[in-house]
Amino acid sequence: MKRVVITGAGTINALGHSVPATLKAMSEGQCGIGALEFRDVDRLMIKIGGQVRGFETEGRFNRQQMSLYDRFTQFTLIAASEAVEQSGLEFTGELAAKSGVVLGTAGGGVSTWDDNYRSVYEDGKNRVHPFVVPKLMNNAAASHVSMQHNLKGPSFTVSTACASSNHAMAQAFQMVRTGMAPVMVTGGSESMLCFGGVKAWEGLRVMSKDACRPFSANRNGMVQGEGAGIFVFEEFDNARSRGADILCEVIGFAMSSDAADIVMPSKQGAARAISGALTDAGINTDEVGYINAHGTGTAANDKTECAAVADVFGPHADQLMISSTKSMHGHLIGGTGAVELLACIMALRDGIVAPTVGYQEPDPECALDVVPNEAREVEIKVALSNAFAFGGLNAVLALRQI
Repeated sequence: MKRVVITGAGTINALGHSVPATLKAMSEGQCGIGALEFRDVDRLMIKIGGQVRGFETEGRFNRQQMSLYDRFTQFTLIAASEAVEQSGLEFTGELAAKSGVVLGTAGGGVSTWDDNYRSVYEDGKNRVHPFVVPKLMNNAAASHVSMQHNLKGPSFTVSTACASSNHAMAQAFQMVRTGMAPVMVTGGSESMLCFGGVKAWEGLRVMSKDACRPFSANRNGMVQGEGAGIFVFEEFDNARSRGADILCEVIGFAMSSDAADIVMPSKQGAARAISGALTDAGINTDEVGYINAHGTGTAANDKTECAAVADVFGPHADQLMISSTKSMHGHLIGGTGAVELLACIMALRDGIVAPTVGYQEPDPECALDVVPNEAREVEIKVALSNAFAFGGLNAVLALRQI
């Protein structure tokens, strides 16, 4: 089995339009959640979100590209370009033939769906643009990344609700680890912040009208975000031989299914994914210093996740730091695990643990060190990234300082 490292990272999200900007915001405990700005927002009950602001397509994409790129694809391409540039790789010859891309998204082209439903049902038009289908399909972003960077190996999209990115990155990790591909571009993206996207989520009655406060006793729901996080996973020996700047090592993953309920999480399912990731990585519980939590800010998720962590780690749970950066950038649904992986990299590489902002009141059912409101400077050698999705689908990644 080959060792797998991360040699490139890219992002655009509510906290920043690049990795440095995002990590700076995380380290300062900034919150990117604010009032939503799009058509018909006044008809919504939920009017806040982690929206990407100041984003202009002019100068980035031409008219033909815009006819093919939904907003989630635009975010993906921007983040992928940053990640590949940082890696220093050029995909030509055999490297291009064997390297691929696997991405996660839950909704795909939601903005395209929303715009064209309006066109047909509200405006009464009888025709839509001929590229509507290739623009909205969930694999659009992965396909365009493969074309932009000449990635001719295994390329596909994973869609498992809120665990999509972690499932995608786990598949990329496995492909590099087993030698199926020398390099995989991976991560995820989402853009559901449009009228139809938010209106659908309102129906679940799990959304907060004012703020995302994970683990706080007075939390009242999740807040949606949008954006993308993309990474370059590479064989360690190849990265070292070419003198690449290695961000961290991916050392394990595990997946589980609750097989219980379509929306309510299971402590047992989450615990099996966490313990499975430790086993796959070959590490003990006391080696983990930080967990980037799923931490949605809903009562059911937060207490279930804390209970699962307590069960797996036992006495060491009291020594762990566990924070939710969703409190800052919102819940990117299928793209969320990818943006959250940046917080793990920051903890391992820079020794800065991102906080859970908006925390106000202790909750006895979430009695762990949730790094409330302010970042911490501390050396972390091993970190976990949790993702627990609707449908009871769980995916946990383990990473190590290098």
